[in-house]
Amino acid sequence: MAWLYLMFAILFEVSGTTCMKASEGYTKLLPTIGTVSFYLASFTLLGLALKYLNVGIAYAIWAGLGTVIVAGIGALWFRESLTWLQVASIALVVLGVVGLNLGGAPVH
Repeated sequence: MAWLYLMFAILFEVSGTTCMKASEGYTKLLPTIGTVSFYLASFTLLGLALKYLNVGIAYAIWAGLGTVIVAGIGALWFRESLTWLQVASIALVVLGVVGLNLGGAPVH
């Protein structure tokens, strides 16, 4: 169940960040409300996941995968550019998250 909490925490964090971009500096009401709501849900679910998962692993996955997904949304939806160095760096984030998981930290 902890991994399910973490997965939804990541999805809500990505949604909140996407709404933050769409809010145009909090000048649009609905995306601003979405930002607050999605982040509240994300932190709530992350907190529930942390009851069972190691904080270092869970936070690295939450932040790392959120970063990767948001970078993809930025490039695809908001037409933001990605250089090859940025793409390679995103790949390193993914490798880091995989490495942390392969490290075999115990789940409480």
